[in-house]
Amino acid sequence: MDALAHLTAALPLELLLSPWVLALLGLAIGSFMNVVVHRLPLMMERQWWADAAAQLAEAESFRRVFAAEAPGGLTQAGAALEKTLDALQPLTLSRPRSRCPACGHRIRWHENIPVLSWLWLKGRCSACATRISVRYPLVEIGTAVLFGALAWRLGAEPMTLLWCAVAAVLLTLALIDWDTTLLPDALTQPLLWGGLIVAALGWNTSAGGLTLASALGGAVAGYLSLWSVYWLFKLVTGKEGMGYGDFKLLAALGAWMGWQAILPIVLASSVVGAVVGIGLKMTGGLREGRFMPFGPFLAGGGLMVMLAGLPMVLSWIGWD
Repeated sequence: MDALAHLTAALPLELLLSPWVLALLGLAIGSFMNVVVHRLPLMMERQWWADAAAQLAEAESFRRVFAAEAPGGLTQAGAALEKTLDALQPLTLSRPRSRCPACGHRIRWHENIPVLSWLWLKGRCSACATRISVRYPLVEIGTAVLFGALAWRLGAEPMTLLWCAVAAVLLTLALIDWDTTLLPDALTQPLLWGGLIVAALGWNTSAGGLTLASALGGAVAGYLSLWSVYWLFKLVTGKEGMGYGDFKLLAALGAWMGWQAILPIVLASSVVGAVVGIGLKMTGGLREGRFMPFGPFLAGGGLMVMLAGLPMVLSWIGWD
């Protein structure tokens, strides 16, 4: 923590890390999160198709070597798939520039100001008047509120920035999982390693200081707890009740908050998830297959512990 504080020693932390300044930062980060939520699953899908094309080519080569046959359908299918992928416009988190999905209108800078642009445009594309989802400004406002609340609770400390980053990743994961039932390794794994590294450097001073042993214990407890539930459910029902991304997400939360936070997070996420699931079932809102992703509720439980503080949450369940 001393090294991190030294890097910012010359900055007026009381100003730069004040709730209002971090809330403004949250608006900008929330705008970028909207891009990540939309594009990262598409980038993953393209990579899956590229891997499929490579596997088709490999399978065809294997078949020809051992069967001594001429090129067959697998080669043609792989080549067609590669040609289709090559024809697509390159897609990253920064390229191409954002456009209206309905008419292709390129979003200009003054149409991309968090919240204000949506209000100014009255929630519609300036070119074709197609509605712009209200979720975009809500994500920006939600991120701003999270950043401001963390700054208010934790104070003007360099570690506050890291907790804001954790909150942003959790919210992004929750939205992606809700939309696609995916928890990308590109987000869960850095979150896990980040928690372990911060604990190893002694920067995480929450709840009296999180040691590397506690962080490792939290990661192991988080992963194995849901892994055990997964296999027990599968043995009893023959079905998969959750994905491996849920294990990794809870492991990451344990790495940041310690093993003591695992039970409160799981309890909170299970209760809220059950209430939401019952509500969706009664209203017919469950998606095809009548399932609901668990990741958003795990992320919500983690955010609850972050905002309330682990000692307070433990006192709520009588474990203090």
